Amino acid sequence: MADRLTFLSSFPLRAVALAAAALLAGCSLIPTYERPAAPIPGDWPATVAPGTAQPAAPAAADLPWQSFFPDERLQRLLATALANNRDLRIAVLNIEAARAQYQIQRSAQYPAVGLAASAQRAPNPLTGSQLNTFSLGVAVTAWEIDFFGRIASLKEQALAQYLATEEGSRAAQTTLVATVANLWLALLADEELLDLSRRTVATREESIRLTKLRLDNGVASELDFRQAESLTEVARATLAAQLRQRALDENALALVLGQPLPEDIRTTLPSSRLADAPAMPELPTGLPSDLLANRPDIRQSEQLLVAANANIGAARAAFFPRISLTAQAGRASTELSGLFGDGGRWGFTIAPQLLLPIFDAGRNRAGLALSNVNRDIAVAQYERTIQTAFREVSDALAGQATLGEQLRAQQAQAQAETVRFNLSDLRYRNGVSSYLDLLDAQRSLFVVQQQVVQTRLAQLQNQVTLYKALGGGVTEPLRATVADVPAAQPPRR
Repeated sequence: MADRLTFLSSFPLRAVALAAAALLAGCSLIPTYERPAAPIPGDWPATVAPGTAQPAAPAAADLPWQSFFPDERLQRLLATALANNRDLRIAVLNIEAARAQYQIQRSAQYPAVGLAASAQRAPNPLTGSQLNTFSLGVAVTAWEIDFFGRIASLKEQALAQYLATEEGSRAAQTTLVATVANLWLALLADEELLDLSRRTVATREESIRLTKLRLDNGVASELDFRQAESLTEVARATLAAQLRQRALDENALALVLGQPLPEDIRTTLPSSRLADAPAMPELPTGLPSDLLANRPDIRQSEQLLVAANANIGAARAAFFPRISLTAQAGRASTELSGLFGDGGRWGFTIAPQLLLPIFDAGRNRAGLALSNVNRDIAVAQYERTIQTAFREVSDALAGQATLGEQLRAQQAQAQAETVRFNLSDLRYRNGVSSYLDLLDAQRSLFVVQQQVVQTRLAQLQNQVTLYKALGGGVTEPLRATVADVPAAQPPRR
């Protein structure tokens, strides 16, 4: 009766303890997350044109690369690179590694139940004879009851790092798409420059032949012949350099493709010209704040900031007691056969343990200080990523606003130099001007024709860069669907 009264008198205290435990089990010491203000202006620089795309045109992040790059050959190369590129494959595998790490950390919230069996032979404390003890059952070993949210904070950190890895893979895909497109355009420019150099070499070799003929007949001087010879060697040197550059560009493209350039595409290159490349659509630039949602590298940086913020909660929880529980339930017997027969007995043991930190030589305090510093570093890295993205878009817009006019002016200059060369050639053949004027016109025409190709290449590559800078190039998830991991999750606020 006394035991019954004791239990009843302690019931309110037990109820309060259970309620407090339930309340603490939902406790979180993670600081409230607040997204840092974007350290960029509200609009693009006024010195650059924001593009001429229609307002209804899809944003770059919503425009698949299949639609942005209409060239079928380039589409094949992009599909090949996305399937075979080793850097992208590593990025995808990093997602799987981060997902596994998250699941490991998540499992720490639940008790690990295992089968426990033991056998012991020891002296009987009463009789002194040897006594056998056999036991078999299920056991929970050192399960930490997460009253103060330490394990939950580590799980939140692992989840944010997993999501950051996923966003990092998307950023790797946008970079890969832009790299393949730029290398393809560079190959087209290489072929056009090679064709120009070959025609120039042939023209100058013909000029040498005619000058030698005139020299043999006393019409031209040896100075004219040596000047023509020197200019021809310059063209041959340029041709050799361009052959080397084309080989380097093809090797670089093969590396990002993960395999050699397909032969059927290779055979079409000599007849390809940049001017004949299908036009890429204009892109609406939107506002700088749109980059926060459209750029995977910015989203990756923010998830890393969320992870650093969650780690502070784990560091704070280290100051509070840790409560762990070890329990076992099963049968015990002095005979092995008794475990499965009538000779055994059922029983269970529960052994809670509480560890309250008293002295750790400042370890927990230093851990909290380190977590706060890492969070500040993550904030600075997040802001730097935003500023870098703003600059990339601004640079691409500046190129978009000026490269078109530069190309038009150089095309007009090339046309004028062509007329000048024809007139100089006519005047020289009629003895009106010196051979030096003709050589100067040849040299200027060759240089300007090369500049036209290079400027057109810069203009097309600038369009690709703008597409990437605005978040374009990702069309589908890079990981398999996982039931217990959300595909996308906004940062905690």
